[in-house]
Amino acid sequence: MSAPLDPEAPADGAAALEQLIDQSAATGAASNGTAPEPDLDPNGEAILGQKQRGWFLPVFVIAWFGISLSGGTIGGASVPRALAVMDNAHKDSNLAIVAAIGGVVVMIITPLFGRLSDRTRSRFGIRRPWLLWGTLLSMVGIVVLAFSTSLPMVIIGWCIGQIGFGAVAMAQHAMLADQIPKRIRARIAAAVSVSAGIATIAGTQLVALTANGAQWLWFLVPGVIGTVLSLLLVFAFTDIVRTDHAIEPLDVKAILSSYWLNPRRYRDFAFAWACRLLFTISMIAMSLYLLYFIIDHLGVPLKQASGVQATTIVWNFAGLIVSTILFGWLSDKFRRRKLIVWVSCIVAAAGLLLAILAPSEQMFFVAALIIGVGNGAYSSVDVAMMTEVLPDFRNAGKDLGVVALSYELPQIIVPVMAVPILAIGGGNNYGALWIAAIIAAVLGAIAVLPIRSVR
Repeated sequence: MSAPLDPEAPADGAAALEQLIDQSAATGAASNGTAPEPDLDPNGEAILGQKQRGWFLPVFVIAWFGISLSGGTIGGASVPRALAVMDNAHKDSNLAIVAAIGGVVVMIITPLFGRLSDRTRSRFGIRRPWLLWGTLLSMVGIVVLAFSTSLPMVIIGWCIGQIGFGAVAMAQHAMLADQIPKRIRARIAAAVSVSAGIATIAGTQLVALTANGAQWLWFLVPGVIGTVLSLLLVFAFTDIVRTDHAIEPLDVKAILSSYWLNPRRYRDFAFAWACRLLFTISMIAMSLYLLYFIIDHLGVPLKQASGVQATTIVWNFAGLIVSTILFGWLSDKFRRRKLIVWVSCIVAAAGLLLAILAPSEQMFFVAALIIGVGNGAYSSVDVAMMTEVLPDFRNAGKDLGVVALSYELPQIIVPVMAVPILAIGGGNNYGALWIAAIIAAVLGAIAVLPIRSVR
């Protein structure tokens, strides 16, 4: 049974909430195809988990920062730098291979981990065990990467790391639905988005400051710091404990259903999912190849490119942090999600266009600022919007695992589509790749318009 809503509430408080969810699922969404989150009070205080102590929210944000510092920095800065040093002539194709294989791994494991987490019967809770072993396993992958000397070793290390990062990301996203009240969810989503942006800047700067010949530092410095911070969350919250062992067997049909929600039955969820997929394609196409764009499109030498990349990320983050805080607050205050998502996609597309046309590094930095504004506005409300169109809040881990596919599939789609696009005109055509990113962002703006249950 779930933990009660409040320590002083009756012991069956969570059961009452789950009963209300059942009623909501049965009657609540005939018109729009989604079972809305029940409002036990008009202020949106209802959660499935137990009321947490005062330090939970700060530690939650810090832990999000930690996993972003390790996973984001290593995937966005350390691995590309290592591949460029190993084989500069084939760095883009090698990065595509690493990213695509890692993307397949995390795409397979995240929804499955979400379902298994929902079914976890442990006195330690349903999310805590996954946070713990996921963080530790990701560190194993980081160590392998730190001492990799070939492409196969990089692939193995990245896949191990992705399994760990996937477990942690699944648990953290599920906790947004389990433990964060609806009335503040956009602001908490904004806070973790800002923390992820700070982690990206800090991690990129750390990698840029390390010596070209010290590959192990590129990985272990952000990895160790991120691991320690991520582990703090394991000890900082009261998890939901389910002790009823009468659960349905996990057969092949149940496993396959972990990767699917009927788009006709859950219409709003499907459109929100498509919007997230398209916008993520746009942002990954930009971020994954940022270093190579700087080298080949802007003409910056390899030895200076990491420094320019770090500066670009600082400008990007300046726009992201302002818009994330502003639009997260506006979204919760006026209960608006869809409009902000639409505007953010258009703004990001405009920034990408300016980046392609930028005649100098300075103008490129301005473009990065605009992209950050769009990305920040989107990030501030996206997670909140997705949690509000979930079909079943008792199985938030499983359903958010399906949501995670909208972020993970682009990690496969972008490297695959990048190969033929980059080959246009003789190779290294990063302008064409970013035009594709613009198209994806605009399509994302269109996809959010048909959603009915979220304003």
